[in-house]
Amino acid sequence: MKKRIHQIDLFRKYPHEVQEELFQNLISTAKNTEWGKKYGYADIKSVREYQERVPVSAYEDLFPYIERVMKGEQNILWPSEIEWFAKSSGTTNARSKYIPVSPEALEECHYKGGKDMLSIYVNLYPDTKLFSGKGLSIGGSHRPNELNSKTSCGDVSAVIMQNLPIWAEAMRTPPLKVALMDNWEEKIAKMVELTVQENVTSMSGVPTWTYVLLKRILETTGKSNILEVWPNLELFTHGAVAFGPYRQLFRELIPSDKMNYLEVYNASEGFFGIQDQRGTEDEMLLMLDYGVYYEFIPMDQFDAENPKTLTLDQVELGKNYALVISTNAGLWRYKIGDTVRFTSLSPYRIKISGRTKHFINAFGEEVIVENAEEAVTKACQATGAIITNFTAAPVYMESGKRGGHEWLIEFGKEPNNLQQFTQVLDETLREINSDYDAKRHKDIALQAPIVHAAPEGTFLNWLSSKGKMGGQNKVPRLSNSREYLEEIMQVNGL
Repeated sequence: MKKRIHQIDLFRKYPHEVQEELFQNLISTAKNTEWGKKYGYADIKSVREYQERVPVSAYEDLFPYIERVMKGEQNILWPSEIEWFAKSSGTTNARSKYIPVSPEALEECHYKGGKDMLSIYVNLYPDTKLFSGKGLSIGGSHRPNELNSKTSCGDVSAVIMQNLPIWAEAMRTPPLKVALMDNWEEKIAKMVELTVQENVTSMSGVPTWTYVLLKRILETTGKSNILEVWPNLELFTHGAVAFGPYRQLFRELIPSDKMNYLEVYNASEGFFGIQDQRGTEDEMLLMLDYGVYYEFIPMDQFDAENPKTLTLDQVELGKNYALVISTNAGLWRYKIGDTVRFTSLSPYRIKISGRTKHFINAFGEEVIVENAEEAVTKACQATGAIITNFTAAPVYMESGKRGGHEWLIEFGKEPNNLQQFTQVLDETLREINSDYDAKRHKDIALQAPIVHAAPEGTFLNWLSSKGKMGGQNKVPRLSNSREYLEEIMQVNGL
């Protein structure tokens, strides 16, 4: 672990050299693939040439190639044999994405990220007792690929768990056959039964699903908090959704000043960031030696047909960029749909600020997910509320009425005053987003937001109706249409 910290320090000090070397390795390795021949990888000498020749791709652009790989063709996007595909919903859209996972991506990206997470944690907390117990992880499931039964697809967590070495499997709970169960209700019940008997010292997972499990454990055991079940619990590693709105929820479930929280940025496409400092919230070190070459699209180029991209040495602090990656699994100049903001340029640290498709801009207000999560967190703090999930959508102008935003929020603990909650939500959005503030001024274009307190289980019911329980499935925080909001309300009869 100490050796690895030294290597991490090297890319902190020499980020551009590390990324340049990685870029050359990727191009060289893939030059004889079908994609590499199509774009003349053998002749590419610089990043500029690469950017001029190879287009920025969305999933739809790469899908014809990925589909061929799924059917069994090899050496299309990447030379190694692809036996696994990470099924990524990202949101709850009906159509899933299938991301190829090469042996290199598994070993040099996903597993390296997991090991680095432990290295960084031990370096931050040298007195840790983490290894005296087991790590609990809530995974998804996998199944044979319908297009080629020799390969498999599933949630990236399931792909990772299925391929873990024996020593790593011995350090985690529940057993693999339970962790990878497909039936979510049955799986939760079995997880509760088995894990309460273990000495769990750490947990990893998406906050929403981890909360569901912890709540069920307390209901089953009759305990008042999780430390009565697992007294040595010290770490929760979380990702996929911002933790700010959930922080108070977990503090109540795990009431200890010695409990630590570590943010990671791992996705089906790769492992990108790890929180490397104490006391920073949602701010992560960009991991530069995982077989991922990074580019960034400025916000004003998001919707351009051929967007201008920036390399790492060109980014600026505090600006939103869409993330573009080229990887050791054959994703070339691929827009993964996330937006990030740099909080430090030496070393390079980022915050996830949202999704390129998840925002509200019906009236020019440009509200992004980061804005929404900060406003919800402030409103919770002001009113003693705790949230478990939320979504928001525009209210369109019609017959002379002003537009607005409608929020559906499920509370773990109701605010002592919903009107005050709504007011703080609105005021915070006005403070942090000048476009929103301008539209709200004297209710010119936007009237005050409408907030509904949703009954317990509202979002789970909707996810269940879509067949999207567990794993990495999550509720879209914001949408520029009313599709999600109206569907959730309809499923729940609201």
